[in-house]
Amino acid sequence: MKKTTTLGLLALMLFMVSCGGKEFVKNPVDTLIRDMNSESVFSIILYDMEVEGNFSKTYKHQYQIITEKDSIPQEKLTDWYPVSKDFFTYHENNMGMEIASKGRDGKVDKTVSPAGYSNYVGNPQYGNWVQRDGGSFWEFYGKYAMLSSVFHMMTYPARMSYYNDYRSNYYGRGRSYYGPTTGGRSTYGTYSDYNTKTKPNSRFTRSSSFKNKVNSRVQRSTSSSSKTSSSKTSRSSNRYSGSSRSRSFGGGGK
Repeated sequence: MKKTTTLGLLALMLFMVSCGGKEFVKNPVDTLIRDMNSESVFSIILYDMEVEGNFSKTYKHQYQIITEKDSIPQEKLTDWYPVSKDFFTYHENNMGMEIASKGRDGKVDKTVSPAGYSNYVGNPQYGNWVQRDGGSFWEFYGKYAMLSSVFHMMTYPARMSYYNDYRSNYYGRGRSYYGPTTGGRSTYGTYSDYNTKTKPNSRFTRSSSFKNKVNSRVQRSTSSSSKTSSSKTSRSSNRYSGSSRSRSFGGGGK
């Protein structure tokens, strides 16, 4: 019995060493993908994140799942899943983003993109591009109008210029797309203005860690802008002085 116990302890120690001394936490996204294998299409959006504890921290994710029933999109929120620190860090900038999807071709893609970009935006089955305010924006047909709410496109509509950039330079190439960067902040992603305003009740956006990082990014951007402005003024001066929940989206028609 003693020999068996000793061997068991040795096996446990070897397992811990092989894992770098870290507790192994299964990746919930891979589990969700496996469980939705029979779905014709799906999208997995990183809906919210949370870090609990001070010394011994616990990392959690909550996901928004979009599937279809009788060609009508269905939405639901998952429970909270524990995730490893590495997986949390890997997706830290992806809250509100689509982190996995399955298209009608049956292929699963884990490229990070704005919510709705893989299966719905740009797909003539669900809507079309409309001209307004000097630009071209995506608009869902009445039957799928609730997708605008799910993807927050009533407040932040999908621009054709952004979508074309995504399809031309990121889609199918394994490159994450966060849209243009303005004032040191990307259009989409955890620390974007889009995410801050569309997810006021997020556990992560209410945390001091989130607020500190946003403030830090804004300050760096302001400092950088001031230096650039000062440099331009100096060059100009020298130039002139020297020589110068579950929901179904059915209802309505196109």
